[in-house]
Amino acid sequence: MIFSPSHRSDHSFIVDQSNDEVAGRAGYSDRWILVGVIALAIFGVLAVFSSTAYFAELKNTTAQAMLVSHLFKVIIALFALVLFSKIDYRIVLKFAMPVLVISWVLLIIVALYGNEVWGAKRFINVAGFSFQPSSLATVALLAHLVYMTEKKVAQQKMHSFSAAFMPMMIYILITCALIGIEDFSSAGVLMGLSLMVMFMGGVNKLHIGALMLLGIIGAGVLISSTDARKARVTNYFEQVVHISSDRLEGGAGYQSQQAHIAIARGQLTGVGMGKSAQRDFLPAPYNDFIFAIIAEEYGIIGASLILILFTLILLRGVVYVARNAQTISGSLLATTFTVAFVIYGYVNAAVATGLFPVTGLPMPFVSYGGTSMLVSGMMIGVVMNISKNKPQRKPTLF
Repeated sequence: MIFSPSHRSDHSFIVDQSNDEVAGRAGYSDRWILVGVIALAIFGVLAVFSSTAYFAELKNTTAQAMLVSHLFKVIIALFALVLFSKIDYRIVLKFAMPVLVISWVLLIIVALYGNEVWGAKRFINVAGFSFQPSSLATVALLAHLVYMTEKKVAQQKMHSFSAAFMPMMIYILITCALIGIEDFSSAGVLMGLSLMVMFMGGVNKLHIGALMLLGIIGAGVLISSTDARKARVTNYFEQVVHISSDRLEGGAGYQSQQAHIAIARGQLTGVGMGKSAQRDFLPAPYNDFIFAIIAEEYGIIGASLILILFTLILLRGVVYVARNAQTISGSLLATTFTVAFVIYGYVNAAVATGLFPVTGLPMPFVSYGGTSMLVSGMMIGVVMNISKNKPQRKPTLF
């Protein structure tokens, strides 16, 4: 097994509710993670307000109205963060399976009746609000994989092909296939995160290698299944070679090229808050390319600060929270949810800078969002709950 807390075995913790658990519940959540998330949310509010001016005119609304909508979603996400920080993470693990099944049903509904945005069906309307089931499916699958790992470790069956690998693979393939029908990028990220859970849990490396091969083949099939996906990959390889006026006029790689222009305009200190010019040219500058707007207005310094905040959350979640967790499931869940949160931020930045093809993945707590922001709040809340379950120590501010 790759990942295990140093204090005690998970099995002994389950059968013996000792004083360590009581002490953990009375502990303090990790304040650095909370500070990082709030700082990201503040950056997001400023960037969204700046980047929605042109888009608001097209939608017959105002930037102020979109800002109010964004602020409402931020408050809801922060409320979810606080709520889940107070719910024992073991409860989240127990309910992961039924939530995952519900998300499968919702994904099927999306594929049949979902709202098409930018050529893909990703949302359904629930009581007047748009809802993205793939975000719910992601967090439910990862939590359920951790729950399965906990059980298989206790039974000493993690290396078994039939008892551990096959059941986990079935859940992974069903979820990724349903998401990948319309949202290939999210499916690819989820597959990678799932493999990470299996690797840390101690699944046989040959089995993981076989699943990786299957994932590569599946990715190739999904990419070649639509012209839009093939164009994204083709444009990505072309854009790193050269920029020509013919390609820009023809619309090839248009999004990435405009993002590069925004970043180049920002230079070291940026053009100033609210003075972005590329927001009028970038499609969805408030979401997929929010990092480019930040780099334009706040320069390399502002863009680097965003990445530093994500790195801070990554280090606190993995090096501190996961390392000090009292159970195997707590360690795995803290690592998985932290990495899932941070990887979306890194990928969004990588797309804007041209390191990755256009994916459509939002930057947590920065992009204009709804479901993705809510789920991000839930994941960070769970990590903060796990941070309470640590060895008894003198309370400090951080």
